[in-house]
Amino acid sequence: MTPAKRIIQVALSSPFRRLFDYSLPDESPEPLIGSRVAIPFGHQKSLMGIVVSKNSSSSAPDKLRDIHGILESEPSLNNDLLKLCRWCADYYHYSLGDVCQVALPAILRRPETIKDSTHSIWEITSQGQSTALETLKKAPKQQEALGHFQKKTILDTGATKKNKISPATLKTLTEKQLIEKSERKNSLKSLNTPTETPLLKETPLLLNNEQDKALQTLQYGEFNTVLLDGITGSGKTEVYLQAIEHVLKRDEQVIVLVPEIGLTPQTVTRFEQRFNQTITTLHSGLTDKQRFTIWQKAKLGEINIVIGTRSSIFTPLPRLGLIVVDEEHDNSYKQQEGVRYSARDVAIIRAHKGNIPLILGSATPSLESLQNAISGRYQHRLLRQRAKSQPLPSIECIDTQESDIDEASLRHIQTALEQNQQVLVFINRRGYAPILNCKDCGWTSLCENCDSRMTLHRSGYKQHLHCHHCDKRSVVPPKCPQCHSQRIKPLGSGTQRSEETLEKRFGGVPILRIDRDSMARKGQLEAALAKVNKGEPCILVGTQMLAKGHHFPNLGMGVILGLDQAFFSSDFRGAERMGQLLTQVAGRIGRENHKGKVIIQTRFSDHPLLSLLLNEGYEALAKHLLSERKLTGMPPFEHITLIRCHAQQAQLAEEFLHCARQIAQQIIPAHDGLQYLGPFPATMEKRNNRYHFLLQIKASNRKERQYLLQQLCERLESTKQARGLHWLVDVDAQDF
Repeated sequence: MTPAKRIIQVALSSPFRRLFDYSLPDESPEPLIGSRVAIPFGHQKSLMGIVVSKNSSSSAPDKLRDIHGILESEPSLNNDLLKLCRWCADYYHYSLGDVCQVALPAILRRPETIKDSTHSIWEITSQGQSTALETLKKAPKQQEALGHFQKKTILDTGATKKNKISPATLKTLTEKQLIEKSERKNSLKSLNTPTETPLLKETPLLLNNEQDKALQTLQYGEFNTVLLDGITGSGKTEVYLQAIEHVLKRDEQVIVLVPEIGLTPQTVTRFEQRFNQTITTLHSGLTDKQRFTIWQKAKLGEINIVIGTRSSIFTPLPRLGLIVVDEEHDNSYKQQEGVRYSARDVAIIRAHKGNIPLILGSATPSLESLQNAISGRYQHRLLRQRAKSQPLPSIECIDTQESDIDEASLRHIQTALEQNQQVLVFINRRGYAPILNCKDCGWTSLCENCDSRMTLHRSGYKQHLHCHHCDKRSVVPPKCPQCHSQRIKPLGSGTQRSEETLEKRFGGVPILRIDRDSMARKGQLEAALAKVNKGEPCILVGTQMLAKGHHFPNLGMGVILGLDQAFFSSDFRGAERMGQLLTQVAGRIGRENHKGKVIIQTRFSDHPLLSLLLNEGYEALAKHLLSERKLTGMPPFEHITLIRCHAQQAQLAEEFLHCARQIAQQIIPAHDGLQYLGPFPATMEKRNNRYHFLLQIKASNRKERQYLLQQLCERLESTKQARGLHWLVDVDAQDF
């Protein structure tokens, strides 16, 4: 009798939102749940899949194919992470395989076996232990190194580097049989974190009453969410640090999410100054190998604090005891490519499933988080006093038609520099000018691939046109392509033009431009921030890279440009984001050494929303916007999902979404709590030679929406689709 086939269910990255059955060869051992396997799929010889269950039968036994092999002895995704991935797949409506790919480092996404992780260690011998250090006085480096070994017995590669023991010294001591080298498999505890090492390097700061109350709110060892709503400079980071100290004393680990790579160096420095612990960063600037190494160490319990951007929420930490989401309002936490998850919301679910506390921190909380606090789902703790008792900066509006820095603003900058202060000029637009325009016929530099203008960029005498959406670049025409006039001029300002204006006016003052163009190479941002932290007078010109979380003690003056476009944004979140950005930028000013002053250049100084923000603060603006959202049935009171579709022909995308709407209405007809809108073109319909259309689904009941989307996705997958047409689901959409 032929023995029954052993069947496993595998999740793999594919357009199909389902699992796939595979059989195990007779000679194959049983793979563990969460392990990687190599499998054939369609015409592809080998893909990586994740084992998610074992079955006794299959719905298509005649079509079963054997796996090629098991890629690891220990599962890459433990039970907790696999459950988190399942939640993401169900909530955001992507395949479980796609979500697992997000949770794994790039090296583990390949159908390749990874050798068990080992590291080199050096251990002192009995001869080395009994050798008097004086016998090596003619070789001071060897003498010093042996002294370290006699104190700690075993050192690994990291410890030898930390103690500045060179490979040559290690080799010599090995040859003298004073130490011996071996390879050891990584363990759950680092070799070089002896129990007697004190937890802290420095004494924590004394908390004020508001900070202390916020800290006492946290309940360790159980799920609870605290919204730490603190004005800029109110000491939110100190609350994080002291909460983390408590968790580390419990021998637990911490994830700290930050929205931008640019925040990680400063955050890490602050944490390293406080803790004698293994701290590491995870962000897109790392190589695949670096990310994999950190991922391995985290999984083995050798890292105590992980500071990272969006995808760090999936870091495997066996003793996770706290998650902190700094600048929780930031749109960077919402993934805009691939699986469109929100790292902030995934953090809430991970904390809930792990039964641990979560801190959401911001000076300008999102309206979603504020509403959760108002409804009692979050504990709301206010910090309304600056930690160093500095007053908030004064804010003055200058009415001007200028897009570049106004003469009045330049005079204010001059005064600040004469008082040895640093100055921030904020303009959230890269490049030299957003438009190249012909003064005679009105021609503008449009991108051939997108419905957008090409931005003029200058670097010295070199200049080019650049589309920030499809990355197309072209030369600047010597004359108008349309009427051949030579009167083509740049309109508007970007960071480069503001930098040029400032250099002409303040030639002897260091001017640091901080944006994605000037800080593209590794180490450039850290070097620029180091110059600022010296405290010497200088002018910073930058985009929102400078608006988040930075602390510059000598920054006493700020000028904000280009705010007006937010008043007329097509996005219903435009006013909210304007308030957050202005508050965050102003909050960088006057934090320590100076009473700060902020100048806003605007054509609409009497705009009611701007007046409300400046006179009563972000909290008043947020409450006003919440009341508007409730009246109009917009998030957070209703939940918006977009079905996005793009194709090389606009008609194909639009027709597909018409079909999607018809199917959706068959599943659940529209009613007061469920509305369909569209299809309609995206704000930028043509992007990178593809036409983008949207179908909006607005629901008041999440369960009903989830049922609808599940049924709709199954039906859409089975419909015949035109070649080259792509569609996706964007749950809780942020970008319209």
